[in-house]
Amino acid sequence: MRVASVQFDIAWEDKPANHATVERMLQEARVEAGTLVLLPELFDTGFSFDLAAIVDDRSLTWARTLAGHLRIWLQTGYAERGADGKGRNCAAIISPNGELLGVYRKVHPFTLGREAEHYMGGRDLLIRPLEGARVCPMICYDLRFPELWRLAATAGAEVFTIGANWPVARQSHWRALLIARAIENQAFVVAANRVGSDPDLEYAGGSMVVSPAGKVLAEAGSAAAVIGADLDIAGLRRWRAEFPALRDMRRGLLGSIGLDSTIEPDGACGAQEIERHFAPDS
Repeated sequence: MRVASVQFDIAWEDKPANHATVERMLQEARVEAGTLVLLPELFDTGFSFDLAAIVDDRSLTWARTLAGHLRIWLQTGYAERGADGKGRNCAAIISPNGELLGVYRKVHPFTLGREAEHYMGGRDLLIRPLEGARVCPMICYDLRFPELWRLAATAGAEVFTIGANWPVARQSHWRALLIARAIENQAFVVAANRVGSDPDLEYAGGSMVVSPAGKVLAEAGSAAAVIGADLDIAGLRRWRAEFPALRDMRRGLLGSIGLDSTIEPDGACGAQEIERHFAPDS
C-alpha cells in the first residue's frame, strides 16, 4: 500500500489558492495512481471558526474531482455545519473513482484553542477498506486520547491517518505521540501537519509515516513537502500474530464509541458499533 502525506502553508480562508497549491505539489511529486494521499486538517481554509466564510460545497467537490482525475485515494479535511448550527471538523475518504466513502467527524474539539465553542465533537469512528488495509482517520487533538485509537484497533484498524494543524510550541509532543500510537496499537500511522502560520499560531510540519514497530519510515521538516512510503500490510499482520499484545487488552476497561465500518473486528462485514460503557462526547 502506497501512502503520501502533503504539508504546506495553508492560505487563510482561501480555498482556490489552497486547491491550486495541492494540485501543483502532487503534480510535482508525481504521485502514483492508487496512492492514499493525506491532506492536513481543514486544509483549504486553515483553523478558522468563521463557519459562514468556510462552509460550502467547494471542498468536497474539488476533492472528488481531484481524486478521480489522479486516480488516487484521498483523505481531505474540511468544515461542515450541523443541524444545531455548530460546525463539524471533518475528514472525508474519497476513492479513485471520486466516490465519497465516508466522513469522520473529529471526536475531540480543542477546548483550549476555543474550537469547542464553534465545533461539536463527533460520535463515531470510521474504518474503511483501502488497498487491502483497514484505514481509520483521526484529526489533530484526537492524537492525545489513546483510548480512541485503542477502540479503533479493537475494531480492526490497521492504518491510522491523521491530519492536523499542530502548533510549533508542542511539536515535540506531536512526534512522540505519533510514534507511541503506532507502537501501542501495532499499526501504521500516517500524519499530515501544516507549516507556516495563521492569524494566531505558527506550525512546523513534521508530517510522518510510522511503522507498527515505531520506526519512522518518512518524515518531513518544516517546509512544504510531499513525503511517501510503502506500507507492508502483510508484515503488520505477521507482527500482530508474532507479538499478540492487542489480544491481551482488557477490553472492558476501554469505554465506548460508535463505529461506522464495513469491517468487524474479525474481518466480517456489517459492524455498526463497539460494545462499550460510555460515549466520549457525553
